[in-house]
Amino acid sequence: MALKKLDVALNKNLDDLRTTGRDKGEELVIKEIKKAEGKYGPRYILEGYGDKKFIKMNANSYLGMSMVPEVIEAEEEAAQKFGVGPGAVRFISGTHTPHIALEKKLAEFHEREAGMIFSSAYVTSLGVIYPLTTKETVVVSDELNHNCIIQAMRLSRPAAKVIYKHNDMDDLRAKMQEAVGKGKRCIVVTDGVFSMRGDYAPFDELVEICNGFDDEFEEGVITIADDSHGVGAYGKTGRGTEEVAGAKVDIIIGTLGKAFGVNGGYVVASSAVIEYLRESAPMYIYSNPITCSEAAAALQVLEILDSPEGIKRVEHLRKMTQKFEDGLKELGFETIEGPHPVVPLMVRDTPKTADLVEYLTENGVLGTGLNFPVVPKGDEEIRFQVNADHTNADIDQVLEILKNYTEK
Repeated sequence: MALKKLDVALNKNLDDLRTTGRDKGEELVIKEIKKAEGKYGPRYILEGYGDKKFIKMNANSYLGMSMVPEVIEAEEEAAQKFGVGPGAVRFISGTHTPHIALEKKLAEFHEREAGMIFSSAYVTSLGVIYPLTTKETVVVSDELNHNCIIQAMRLSRPAAKVIYKHNDMDDLRAKMQEAVGKGKRCIVVTDGVFSMRGDYAPFDELVEICNGFDDEFEEGVITIADDSHGVGAYGKTGRGTEEVAGAKVDIIIGTLGKAFGVNGGYVVASSAVIEYLRESAPMYIYSNPITCSEAAAALQVLEILDSPEGIKRVEHLRKMTQKFEDGLKELGFETIEGPHPVVPLMVRDTPKTADLVEYLTENGVLGTGLNFPVVPKGDEEIRFQVNADHTNADIDQVLEILKNYTEK
């Protein structure tokens, strides 16, 4: 069989990943979630660990919405009404009223003319950048942008690609000058929040610089930000990096699968951009949308977020994030300070990172070890992610475990 030869080649590649420490390894499997009880938040039971309870400090579900009763009820009700799947792509009877309602609500939430949903945020980045990139487009990108942006640029094959130093606005200005004359259209793309570090792009400076070069390109300079880790996770009302930085980009890409706790991705922009993407994005045209029940759940999350309860959740998340950052610094750990609930513990050494992850797991804490090539050499870290369903007692427990590690 032909696969015999392929298996040999693939196993060789896998062995190389393992020996160099670049493999992801076996996935931890959650078999049960224990709801919040007393002064503690939810706990997780994993396959292979008996009845041991884990605190999840590596979840993207920043607002803790996935277990909220009203959200679950909204999803179950929509499933009863519309079934468990859309049954078709959007243009072949796959569009249902929850999809339209969600797109309208997302546009209103971000104060944009229109929005559209995709099956995931990763697919959304591909489905936005690829159709908007012509053979006469220059793409300018932050060097630490997410893999989805990198792959979108590769797929798009622009006239030129220019990479600027991470969040270095002087270098962005220099790279914009370098891009002049290389294309009719210029796309400047960045993450809102950089998921490995928890820092965010200075939209105010970035937009000002891009506006200054708009007349240098026949079709203008378009700013795009993937704020999947930002929306819902910070800002007074959960509007993400635009709210924190005090400036709006042209096109925002977001996710329903992180702070909103559901599934799917979306983009909001002008009506013309959204109409064009509906007609030209293959990732939208040829893929089923999210389920009606997921759309209904996301709608319920947006209703909660835009209420006093939502503001309270965002504020609690901010306080827990600050408490954890302060605790790490008091213990002598290095971190990257900021308002976002991604809190990296900088280890800067691959074996030490692996050792700390193992220690945390043994003591019932789930954190994510990040090594090269996911992060640059010397930037190895444990990525912690604070959630709104973490309590003061939860944060104290994790800090106590880390204190014991420093003393062992």
